[in-house]
Amino acid sequence: MLIALAVLIAALLLAFTIGRYPAGLGDLLDLIAAKLAGGTAHVPPAAVDVLLHVRGPRVLAALLVGAALAVAGTAFQGLFRNPLVSPDLLGASSGAALGAVLGIYFSLGVFAIEACAFAGGLAAVGAVYLIGSAMRSRDPILVLVLTGVVIGALLGSGVGLVKYIADPYNQLPAMTFWLLGSLAATTSSDLVPLFGPVAFGILVLVALRWRMNVMSLPDEEARALGVPTGLLRVVIIAAATLVTSASVATAGIIGWIGLVVPHIARTLVGPDFARLLPAAALLGGGFLLAIDTLARTATATEIPLGILTSLVGTPFFIWLLAGMSKTWS
Repeated sequence: MLIALAVLIAALLLAFTIGRYPAGLGDLLDLIAAKLAGGTAHVPPAAVDVLLHVRGPRVLAALLVGAALAVAGTAFQGLFRNPLVSPDLLGASSGAALGAVLGIYFSLGVFAIEACAFAGGLAAVGAVYLIGSAMRSRDPILVLVLTGVVIGALLGSGVGLVKYIADPYNQLPAMTFWLLGSLAATTSSDLVPLFGPVAFGILVLVALRWRMNVMSLPDEEARALGVPTGLLRVVIIAAATLVTSASVATAGIIGWIGLVVPHIARTLVGPDFARLLPAAALLGGGFLLAIDTLARTATATEIPLGILTSLVGTPFFIWLLAGMSKTWS
């Protein structure tokens, strides 16, 4: 846990002090000391503006989105007992993407586009769960996973159709930019609709941490221990989908965090969800902060977050598959 906290603190310092505008570590420490003393009189106004109004909202958004995706991935991997599960398994990311591109297509405002993405993610998972519940099977988890794959593919086709009929000069670039993931346009007003759902969903999952340990067992054993598996599965999926949809609505599609970070956290603190969820939240926030800092400083033009997370996540996924193949053999 101390390692996870150290990673987060290091990523926070880097995110606040590295950038094109002149505001370094000394300015950050002066600002913190001035705030504790009740003012900012001794801090240069340009540094205050950069740290509080330019980098501040973006850093907080990256922290919340990274923590949310990592916690959601941890919950889904434990619930489905599958190390290759990620938060977009049940169509949350695809539904949010379709909602967002529809909002852009109809020229809605920023807040309305985020609301459409949020509603699209929740609606997609709701449809997956209703269809999966209607199919009687000895393995309801497998049915949910397969239904999520099918619905996700259908929603992806819808995204492609909207992009095909969109205005190629005004709407299509905005859709492409959003789908690649970015925090470049994040402002203080974006933190309010992000913080509420993320905080609520993570608190629900943390409150259910010991029951999630039991849910890692087969359903028959979990029910024998007195855990209502059906109801609990709905609550866990709803909470994980809530934080995923809120994150996607704010930052766009950012993959791999929900797959990579839970494995790193599990390596550090073990499989107990009482420690695994907080560790995943700390590592997820630190990971996306580091990626976002790299995205805005590596080149003259900002690199989309989805590209960088894929560059990190792909080799990790190959390594994970290689380890699993050794276990299978």
